[in-house]
Amino acid sequence: MKLAAALAASLIFSGAALAQDKPAATPAKGAAAKEKPVAKVNGVAVPASHMDFLLQQQRSRGAPDNDQTRNIVRDELVNRELVAQEAQRAGFSKKPEVQTQVEMARQEILVGAYLRDWVAKHPVSDAEIQQAYDEHKAQAGSKEYRARHILVDSEDQAKQIIGELKKGGDFAELAKKNSKDPGSKDRGGDLDWNVPAAFDKNFSDAMVSLEKGKFTETPVQTRFGYHIIRLDDVRDTRFPTLAEVRPRLQQQLTQQKVDELVRGLRAKAKVE
Repeated sequence: MKLAAALAASLIFSGAALAQDKPAATPAKGAAAKEKPVAKVNGVAVPASHMDFLLQQQRSRGAPDNDQTRNIVRDELVNRELVAQEAQRAGFSKKPEVQTQVEMARQEILVGAYLRDWVAKHPVSDAEIQQAYDEHKAQAGSKEYRARHILVDSEDQAKQIIGELKKGGDFAELAKKNSKDPGSKDRGGDLDWNVPAAFDKNFSDAMVSLEKGKFTETPVQTRFGYHIIRLDDVRDTRFPTLAEVRPRLQQQLTQQKVDELVRGLRAKAKVE
């Protein structure tokens, strides 16, 4: 049965931390003790909450909620309890490396639960998404440019190449021969379509001032070296709609909020 095998494999690897997080021989306490267990293994109750948790995981992965799935989950919980009891008897729960893993798993679960709750209480607003979209759109501009460049180390070398271009030299061939930009030299210096904001400001200022088919007659210096730039074409920017980028913007803004939260906690904490 392929479904059973797939579910069993998924359960074994998805919940390893859960099996380690509780000493196998310790009976359930508190609310768990009041649950009707789904099984008892050598007298140790397997709480229904554990089954509910794993069933929820499987449903989120597309598994059907039926008797077959429930039986697979119950069998897996029984198998885990058996192995966990054996590991407990063998003294693995006292091994420092195992205790470290259990503590790290516990911490990860706590952090994840807290952050999910915090994000739910501090959602990214429509206004924040719209503002981020407008800022990205303004930064991109209304035009994009297709340019070529030749990047060299010295101004003198750049001037020499400009002289060769003025005499009718082929830009692409000179780029292949002289440019130190590994990403474009083999394509004759072609940088493909880009908005000006993608480049160093000195580079983009020189590029947008050119007419199509013209090259810079003086070297353009950036932090990378000296450039000779030729503008091949210009077109209107096709900027994605808000609906197209909304999920990505929401994810980015959510991450920014979480980063701000962590920075705030660090600012108030005593870290030695």
